[in-house]
Amino acid sequence: MTRPRFSRKPALVRLLSVAALFSIILIAIQSSFFTGSRAPVNLDIPILSHFQSNLQQCVANRGLGLTAHIIDHCNVILKFPQGTNSTWYNEQFKIFEPLEYKYDVCETILLWEQYRNMTTVLTREYLDSRPDGWFDYAAKRIAQLGADKCYNQTLCEEHLNLTLPAKPPFHPRQFRRCAVVGNSGDLLKTQFGEEIDSHDAVIRDNEAPVNERYAKHVGLKRDFRLVVRGAAGNMIKILNGSDDEVLIIKSVIHRDFNAMIKKIRNPVYLFQGIVLRRGAKGTGMKSIELALSMCDIVDIYGFTVDPGYTEWTRYFSTPRKGHNPLQGRAYYQLLECLGVIRIHSPMRAKRKQDWSDVPSREMINNAHRAALHLKKKQAGQEGGLGRFVNCKVWGKSGPYGTGPVSGSTDMTDTRKESNYNRWEIMPFESLREEARKHYMQMEGVSLYKMDGNKLDDLVCVKHPLKSEA
Repeated sequence: MTRPRFSRKPALVRLLSVAALFSIILIAIQSSFFTGSRAPVNLDIPILSHFQSNLQQCVANRGLGLTAHIIDHCNVILKFPQGTNSTWYNEQFKIFEPLEYKYDVCETILLWEQYRNMTTVLTREYLDSRPDGWFDYAAKRIAQLGADKCYNQTLCEEHLNLTLPAKPPFHPRQFRRCAVVGNSGDLLKTQFGEEIDSHDAVIRDNEAPVNERYAKHVGLKRDFRLVVRGAAGNMIKILNGSDDEVLIIKSVIHRDFNAMIKKIRNPVYLFQGIVLRRGAKGTGMKSIELALSMCDIVDIYGFTVDPGYTEWTRYFSTPRKGHNPLQGRAYYQLLECLGVIRIHSPMRAKRKQDWSDVPSREMINNAHRAALHLKKKQAGQEGGLGRFVNCKVWGKSGPYGTGPVSGSTDMTDTRKESNYNRWEIMPFESLREEARKHYMQMEGVSLYKMDGNKLDDLVCVKHPLKSEA
């Protein structure tokens, strides 16, 4: 297939942007020289300011009415056009959803670039490495335990074994392109089905049906499904005979879930993520976190509610009220212009998908380095351990592909035919080349979030590299 031929305009814009950045740096150096300052010139702010300008232009081009207003080198406000129908009403604060949102771009780019290196599935090595892993944290992931702590670790292990791999079953860069398919009724205005199915992996949410009725809109490929507790209670009905689809439960394990898991061949895991208090809400956002932790490119479908919407819908059910649709729409647009995701919506369905107005990977990397350096400098932590600077807890684990496989001894024939093995005992050589290179670059270390949505406080587990093993 031949690549689309783009105009020379994007190339000219990039050239002018580089020239502008060079001018900013030159002015900063000259200013330092003429003021007699002997301190090293801080280029972080000019680099971030330049990045903000490119982000602002990206939102103007792709925001479908949204505009970005720069406050300083880190902070930006995304605004919806006046007259946008704010239909979501917050009963707690007695206000309608606002039409503008302030974001710290520096913190956001640090968070999501870090997510490219993260493990987002709960594992045994995480619980073993975390100081309060089994006693405190494990209890929070088990419903109906009858205690607030795991005073009996053996009992807690019995609850979790079905969903607890020894080591990460999925790895950064394991897939090149992934599609995350939301449940919006806007999907019925499109025919993205074949395009969605062309991805290396497809991630869906909750009870969204996959069948011939909706195939032209949402496709038929099904690899991963992130489910909340309510949907997990219907997992056999949701799977509908699909043995290969991986279920990942967003919340807690439950004794009723365990009874169902023993009857199916599908791998079932628990999600290990964070809380995005200023971002979008819902399972869809968690699906994006999951996708970014194992995919190079993340395309999202069925998420956008464009400015001027009148109702929140599902493609397979009657309309119902959504949660924070405008906040989510703004945050998704910010993420697209940070190179995290690529948005596909009905308003773009007939447009040539040209991503040249999104900041380049080189520009994003430069902004990430500047934001990280600025953060360390402000905290008095210049230098440090590089990519492992946020590792507050270290643990050790065995070589890749070793350790017990998820499950229990009473799964009988279903267990013998289980698809857990497909992911948990995959030979290192079978991983995509980019995934193997990343594993070596990370020195065999798996990164996990500790708690909340902080950038700090990671649990880092060291595996022996192949040469060491």
